[in-house]
Amino acid sequence: MSSPDDKLSAEERLIAHYFKPVATHPGALGLADDAAFVTPPPGHDLVLKTDGAIAGVHFFPEDDASTVARKVLRMNLSDIAAKGARPLGFLVSVALPRDIDMAWVERFAQGLKADAEAYGCPLFGGDTDKTPGPITISVGMFGIVPTGTMVRRAGARPGDLIFVTGTIGDAALGLKLRLGADWMLDAGQREHLLSRYLLPQPRNAAAEAVRTHCSAAMDVSDGLAGDLTKLVRVSGVAATVEAAKVPLSGAARAAIAADPAMLETALTGGDDFEILCTVPPDRAAGFRAAAQTAGVAVTEIGAVAVGEGARFLDAQGAPLAFQRLSFSHF
Repeated sequence: MSSPDDKLSAEERLIAHYFKPVATHPGALGLADDAAFVTPPPGHDLVLKTDGAIAGVHFFPEDDASTVARKVLRMNLSDIAAKGARPLGFLVSVALPRDIDMAWVERFAQGLKADAEAYGCPLFGGDTDKTPGPITISVGMFGIVPTGTMVRRAGARPGDLIFVTGTIGDAALGLKLRLGADWMLDAGQREHLLSRYLLPQPRNAAAEAVRTHCSAAMDVSDGLAGDLTKLVRVSGVAATVEAAKVPLSGAARAAIAADPAMLETALTGGDDFEILCTVPPDRAAGFRAAAQTAGVAVTEIGAVAVGEGARFLDAQGAPLAFQRLSFSHF
């Protein structure tokens, strides 16, 4: 006797077996429809974001599929956090080579499920395709904020203080390690940098602190120097950062001590997935307190002023010159 699954196409079976368990929201309709639906809570706006990852560009082909899934999901969660929003759900599209091992797909789905549950962000749908190229993943995420309160890039004002969460540069230095750099780090330092590249730690716990205290914010994905330049450009202001105030992990400090040129990598390399934000001085104490309550470290690194552009100063107060401000695909 045949089972209902026998009447499904191979693609339908793949979706039902691997992805349906991640689609726990009723609006996902068990992934049995062409679309899904969601009703935001009364008095809230939807915040929309999409970001993707390609094998050989954003992750190494040999990386564990579960970690790859969590990385691409967290890349999007980081953007949602920087808008002061709470994640509501996501869509995922995956393009797989013809010879993909189904064990890879299973591990990928397990990673999605783990973080979907951890961040309260269920799958609503997506697409699966075959590709002659490398594995390609795209996530579209939506979050919610009380109406009119999404924190934009454009909002920084002269006098505002500049903050970042966590530490900067770990992921970019971790990538250097993956590519063969050797700074004579101990095992713990190496593992810290490698893990920060492999798996971001989005600061969603700080989203409410950002929403209620910040004048402008964005996540640091392409490099602190370049992302700050983007923020002040659309805000129509200037910024000055003291490089010595930028928070670095012990592992990053050890790498930079071994090779001072790595300071530029830390400040411009990207993949930090921390929050960069500006805060009016009269809200700074409240922001620090709210972030502390959320368990997220924040560090004041500079200030906003009249003018244009972002300057990074060395310990003697001289401007630092970078070969490039940030990572760019083009």
